[in-house]
Amino acid sequence: MIRALYDWMFKLAGHKHADKALGGIAFVESSFFPFPPDVMLIPMVLANRKRWWHFALICTAASVLGAVLGYAIGALAYEWLGKPILEFYGKADAFAKLAETYNSEWGLLAVFAGAVTFLPYKLFTIFSGTTGLNFALFIAISVVGRGMRFFIVAFLLYLFGERIQMFIEKWLGPLFFLGLALLVGGFVAIKYFL
Repeated sequence: MIRALYDWMFKLAGHKHADKALGGIAFVESSFFPFPPDVMLIPMVLANRKRWWHFALICTAASVLGAVLGYAIGALAYEWLGKPILEFYGKADAFAKLAETYNSEWGLLAVFAGAVTFLPYKLFTIFSGTTGLNFALFIAISVVGRGMRFFIVAFLLYLFGERIQMFIEKWLGPLFFLGLALLVGGFVAIKYFL
């Protein structure tokens, strides 16, 4: 099953609308979708290594646009949904203190960490909108973080494509489960450590 999924992704990577699909996945991943765009970026770069920078640029631009949507979700939904719930439970002050700490001390670092790692970036984009993190700085950190992530991955695939592809194909099953564990682990880390 994993091999069939892998082969299907490679087939999609060569499709004439693959660029649009890559951009779409990168966009929704930054705001609400659980799967990272790497699942398309990797086979697309391996299938056409000379266009590595093009694919990384699509991922970066679409992901930052998706981050704007995530920020808007946080900013707009808090007033009509989050705030009344917090007030009902008497936790509005506690949230205000957390928001102040997030905005002044570690919010930009959190956004950067989410942008470059397997931590769920969408949670940081939404929370940043909810707390009112400085939007210009949020965008700047998102561009740098997402750009680093996608350009480094794509460039390494460009440089070492055949060796990386052979490694992926040899260890496809364990790599699939490692990726799944990182995805789930990112959500667990957010829940228990932040």
